[in-house]
Amino acid sequence: MDDREVGRYWDANAEAWTALSRAGYDVYRDLVNTPAFLRLLGDVAGLRGLDVGCGEGHNTRLLARAGAKMMAIDISETFLGHARQAEADEPLGIDYRLASAQALPFDDASFDLATAFMSLMDVPQPGRAIAEIARVLAPGGLFQFSITHPCFQTPQWRWIRDEAGRRTGVVCGDYFGPTGDGGAGDGRIDEWTFGAAPPEARAGLPPFSIPRFDRTLEWWINTLRDAGFAIDRIAEPCADEATVAAHPAVADTRIVAYFLHIRCRKPAT
Repeated sequence: MDDREVGRYWDANAEAWTALSRAGYDVYRDLVNTPAFLRLLGDVAGLRGLDVGCGEGHNTRLLARAGAKMMAIDISETFLGHARQAEADEPLGIDYRLASAQALPFDDASFDLATAFMSLMDVPQPGRAIAEIARVLAPGGLFQFSITHPCFQTPQWRWIRDEAGRRTGVVCGDYFGPTGDGGAGDGRIDEWTFGAAPPEARAGLPPFSIPRFDRTLEWWINTLRDAGFAIDRIAEPCADEATVAAHPAVADTRIVAYFLHIRCRKPAT
């Protein structure tokens, strides 16, 4: 599976994804993942930013409202159509481009900041994407990304429940993939939709078909180091008790780590 085929999958997902996420059904993003990402990222005011794999632009808009001067790329023209319409409705100065993360159409050292919200695990050659991000970042530039947690979101996965049916843990496996190299292979397709969406909201909308290219934690850390990045911080976000009390749908984030966030920096010299 190459990046063009991945783009076709995401183009097919884009209408349903945009409709359901903008209706508020992407609760893990809105209540847990994105707030934690932005806390780790810190102040972005005045920075030249690139958002890699922007989708319909939700998180790009948050960065622009925080003062970053944002450029964004995605491999799905349908997603970009929704993002550009949102920009027309609320101009934030965001420039959206159709491009692959594996071949960024920008000059060296063009940006102070690069982000990738839950996109790099869907890239066929994420090592090439990381090298491209390193290339377009200026010396001292910040790169932060989130992915599904490689240790716990594995090809073999199911909940463990107690006698009352409550979720207490997970079984996960095939961590090293069929070839023992982190699952590079040709990737796999996960099918799901936003569980918070009621049947009437999902009516007529197909489930998402998500390309996934599994890599180990070792692979991610070493690839960042090989690209020249110095890791600042990592985070494994979960909902706090107050959020769980108000929104029980995200209580399972306190049982298993769904997400991994990594903040790193290109050396200044």
